[in-house]
Amino acid sequence: MTEPAKPVTAATNYLRFLAWAAGIAVAAGAIGWWPTRRLAGDDGIPALIAGCLIGFLSSALGGLPIALIRDRSPASRMVASMGAMGVRLLAVAVLGAVAVLSGWFARVPLLLWIAVSYAALLGVDAWYALRSARDAG
Repeated sequence: MTEPAKPVTAATNYLRFLAWAAGIAVAAGAIGWWPTRRLAGDDGIPALIAGCLIGFLSSALGGLPIALIRDRSPASRMVASMGAMGVRLLAVAVLGAVAVLSGWFARVPLLLWIAVSYAALLGVDAWYALRSARDAG
C-alpha cells in the first residue's frame, strides 16, 4: 500500500521558496557574468555577486512574514503580504546602502544588479505568497 501524501507545511513551502529564489538569483548572476565583466571589468564581478546576494537576502527576509503567519484568515494573509513587501523593500534599501557606502564594490554595477535581482525575484515572491494563500484554504 502507498502511504498518503504528507501535508505541506509552512516550513516546507518556505524552503521551496528559498530554493527557487536562490536558483533565480544564481541564474541572474550567471546570465549577467559576461556582460558585466565586459562592460565593468573585473571590478564589476564582486558587485554582481553582492547585488544578487542582496536581492536574494531581501527576498528571503520578505518571505518570513508569510511563513510565520499563524492566523490564516483572509485579513491576516493580506496583512502578512503587505508586511512581506515592506520587509523586502526595507531589507534591500538597508543592505544596498551598506554595500554602496562600504566602498568595497563598484557602485554602478552594484546598484544595477541589486535592481535586476530585485525585479527577477518579484515573480518568485508573488508565487510564494499566492501559493501560501492557496494552501491555507
